[in-house]
Amino acid sequence: MRKASSDSGSEYIATGVVIIIYSVLLLSSSVNAVSNYNSLVQKIWGLSKIFGSRALVLNVKDYGAVGDGVQDDTQVLEDVWNMACSSKVESRIIIPVTSYCLVGPISFGGPCHSKVTLTISGAIVAPSSPDDWNGSNTQKWLYFHNVDRLTVEGRGMIDGMGHEWWARSCKINPENPCRHAPTAITFHRCNNLVVKNLLIVNGQKMQAAFTTCDGVKVSHLSVFAPGGSPNTDGIHISASTNVRVEDSTVRTGDDCISIVSNSSKVQVRRIACGPGHGISIGSLGKSGTCDQVYDVSVRGAFLSNTENGLRIKTWQGGSGFVRNVKFEDVWMENVSNPIIIDQYYCDSKKQCPNKTEAINVHDISFVNVKGTVATKEAIIFACSDVIPCEGLYLEDVELVSASDDIATSFCWDALGSSSGTVYPPACFSTSGSLINETILSNISHIQDV
Repeated sequence: MRKASSDSGSEYIATGVVIIIYSVLLLSSSVNAVSNYNSLVQKIWGLSKIFGSRALVLNVKDYGAVGDGVQDDTQVLEDVWNMACSSKVESRIIIPVTSYCLVGPISFGGPCHSKVTLTISGAIVAPSSPDDWNGSNTQKWLYFHNVDRLTVEGRGMIDGMGHEWWARSCKINPENPCRHAPTAITFHRCNNLVVKNLLIVNGQKMQAAFTTCDGVKVSHLSVFAPGGSPNTDGIHISASTNVRVEDSTVRTGDDCISIVSNSSKVQVRRIACGPGHGISIGSLGKSGTCDQVYDVSVRGAFLSNTENGLRIKTWQGGSGFVRNVKFEDVWMENVSNPIIIDQYYCDSKKQCPNKTEAINVHDISFVNVKGTVATKEAIIFACSDVIPCEGLYLEDVELVSASDDIATSFCWDALGSSSGTVYPPACFSTSGSLINETILSNISHIQDV
């Protein structure tokens, strides 16, 4: 296995390059042309700065990776990561286009001394059987944690090989024991993070998860899992802030984008979603937890054949709030439950008991949401008896039945207002210009960064 070049070695190489270029320039110059001397020196020093910049480039094939999808490359990738993370200069790990690296559960831990970029031009593939985890943590596969200034990019592929995991799921076959399945790629406590230009397929459970991160930019992702695959959320955002997701396509068996537990300042732009369960905030408040989600803006989305559209879901008995959320410029095609707030969410085999505590849902707006509906009820606001939804706002909403049926709306303890064309008509318990003005004031500061 080759070792990375030392800093001093890089300097010697750079110096040698400069000397060679100096000689070429000297031979091509007139010895008697003293007036050209200063110009020549400036050229040499300029080239010295270019070639003297020390960036560590680590191609996994140079360090022992086989890349045939059969032999295990986990240890090689771990060794290369440790070299990159410990480097005092910016480093780049490359998985070349010809490589198909079989990688088991792996931890990419920080903090790192400088910026690290992982460029996946080839592929990283998981073991095909859950038995290959061999006692490892079955909730993680590619696990990045405590890393600042990380970029993961490349136009390559991450393949979770989730088919056997799904076949053994208790949600597919109730006779199977319920067990944890890994998230394909997890970023935990990663700040100033960039993830772009990747194909993520067949993740065992969630495809890409961001937990307790600050400053995340996600763009140009293609995230695919079969429509029948259980719990395969596409992009999952938890306890994170300053997150922007844009120009991506998500087709999975669960939520295309899920925003949960203490996340804030989340922007979603230009997303294609479907199949799946739509764009969801929640679930929140399970087992009496206190959750807060606020300052969320979704603008420019296309949802096709999803089980839900724009959804907020909370369990009875929780506490906290969801506030200042705006869904805008959304087109739907054959979507069930296009607009839904459900404060009685219960994803359990047993009936959930009625509880008086509830998460406070207020200042939620739906603006310019249009398309076709696969179910009769296009708008559902099922809110708590004790803590009603307040400050709901509908503007320019047109949702018509895909089967020439009559679309309807349902409201329970939902307070709000509407303007422009709203179809099916809103059914709020209270409406008026005062509420409308309040909502517009509260949501006005959600803008693009």
